[in-house]
Amino acid sequence: LPTVAYALEGEAPVYATEGSIAMTGSLVQWFRDGLEMIGSAPEIETLALRVTDNGGCYIVPAFSGLYAPRWQSDARGVIVGLTSYVTKGHLARAVLEATGWQTREVVDAINADSGVALHRLKVDGGMTANHLLMQFVADVLDVPVERPLVSESVSLGAAYAAGLAVGYWSDLQGLRGNWHRAAVWEPAMSQAHRRREQENWNRAVERTYQWVRH
Repeated sequence: LPTVAYALEGEAPVYATEGSIAMTGSLVQWFRDGLEMIGSAPEIETLALRVTDNGGCYIVPAFSGLYAPRWQSDARGVIVGLTSYVTKGHLARAVLEATGWQTREVVDAINADSGVALHRLKVDGGMTANHLLMQFVADVLDVPVERPLVSESVSLGAAYAAGLAVGYWSDLQGLRGNWHRAAVWEPAMSQAHRRREQENWNRAVERTYQWVRH
């Protein structure tokens, strides 16, 4: 969806393309508080690292429907692929991978709408502290993922806007040198593995459709 990225006084607004995902960090909170699998959000990475894959388990967090790009309000969440082999570690991986695959769907939609291919992804926010998740995002997108030195970019952007308004910085060009990369994750997943996992994810998502009967 088109949205206003920012608008500075005396200048034309700058627009962006936005893709909304309903459950990302809140999915980790549900895993912590609802299922009581972990005691704190950062523990999900430690738990997920106990295993090497998701054990064939996929979690689609359509708790209040599916947002971009599927827009299915009658969908509800599912956990599929459960067997007696699946452990808490596999579930933790599936939680993190859900964010990765939802990101892939939004990026694919933006690429298709804009006609511009993604060559790298710059990320921000609390979930970027999870190295396993960032590596998975790089793997499913097949592009490098970069985290800035200051990960809370929304707050930083508000501070920049205030600084420009009072003349602390003269223009946007003076701000560009403030961006510094703190970490980068390079894709390491094979094309065949990525394609197989994406097919499984899509099959899982389809199981969520038309769950709510009106």
